[in-house]
Amino acid sequence: MSLTRRGLLVTGGALGAGAVAAPAAVAHDGGHPGGRRVRTGFERLAADGYGLLTGERIGLVTNPTGITPDARHIVDAMHADDRVNLVAVFGPEHGFRGTAQAGGSEGRHDDPATGLPVYDTYLKSGRALAEVFAASGIDTVVFDIQDVGARFYTYIWTLYDCMVAAALAGKGLVVLDRPNPVSGRAALGPVLDRAFASFVGREPIAQAHGMTVAELARLFNAEFLATPVPLRTVTMSGWRRRDFFDATGLPWVPPSPNMPTPDTALVYAGTCLFEGTNLSEGRGTTRPFELLGAEGVDRRWAEAANTLDLPGVRFREAYFAPTSSKFRGRTVGGVQLHVHDRAAFDPVRTGVGLLISARASWSGFAWRPDQWIDKLTGSTRVRTLVDAGADTDEVAGAWAADLEAFRAVRGDHLLYR
Repeated sequence: MSLTRRGLLVTGGALGAGAVAAPAAVAHDGGHPGGRRVRTGFERLAADGYGLLTGERIGLVTNPTGITPDARHIVDAMHADDRVNLVAVFGPEHGFRGTAQAGGSEGRHDDPATGLPVYDTYLKSGRALAEVFAASGIDTVVFDIQDVGARFYTYIWTLYDCMVAAALAGKGLVVLDRPNPVSGRAALGPVLDRAFASFVGREPIAQAHGMTVAELARLFNAEFLATPVPLRTVTMSGWRRRDFFDATGLPWVPPSPNMPTPDTALVYAGTCLFEGTNLSEGRGTTRPFELLGAEGVDRRWAEAANTLDLPGVRFREAYFAPTSSKFRGRTVGGVQLHVHDRAAFDPVRTGVGLLISARASWSGFAWRPDQWIDKLTGSTRVRTLVDAGADTDEVAGAWAADLEAFRAVRGDHLLYR
């Protein structure tokens, strides 16, 4: 099906919005089991000859996940195509080419492959980021980064900061959509209290938001930005809210060094909470966020966790020696998560259950002294309830009303069925 500029601009700028749920719009690729493949926002934009961007000087916010279906980076593809005027690249945390570890970036440089100027957006926001956009000489910011579905994964706040800065600089913004790899079925977990806002959560959304980046952009623009940015979104075709990443037919590129597989993303919205404790969250192992542990932990944690009967997951006693981060080079004991039913699995309740069972089974359990757990969960409630001896249902009950309110707002901005 050939796409037209008119098709790109329907429904407030969402490409093919009427096609996302229609079986006829599902793309076919004989190389993918079942014959179905999702077409990303970038792929649909390119198929239309970049008509949406005609006459505009483009700055692209991306990282190694910004790839074509044949695993070519979209910067390389756009730079080589005379139909689009790509003049600058903006790199987030970990950098545009992905050379930096957590908490790092690549800095200002010229890309060796294309010669394009690369600007560093990491930890820049507001006027400072607006000045970077203005200095780059662009007309329009285009965003294309694979998210993993968790509030504290920083790329969605890079998107938010770019939207704010683009509005301040008088630039337009286009979001090229990609799948939520853990599906878009539901929002789960606590909603951020603005008093705890940071780069791991700028605005009150759920811990597992259940949205794509284009849907989040629509929500940010309508609900949170004081001055909305001129926003256009290019949707996917063939993606359904129930789809996990392995149903898309797309290649997986680790969005960050400790997100090696879609299985990591599946548990991350819950087990990342262990960053707020003195236990290892599995960084420096081949299964980050699936392996958790500390020196002195033994089989009792796995036994306690299994008695919680958390849906869709089992826990195995595990021992490992991280090569970096907490307990580097030392053997620790803990658990490995084994998700056996993705549809039933709730990562946030599972993360809370693991905090509760770790505290009950290991006397050495402690929160990080800087109370980072409060930034991750979005308030003091999870920490104080766990310390008070609450069970999983009681902790989840404390966020139920806020979550229900967020789900109602979220529903106004969804693009797919």
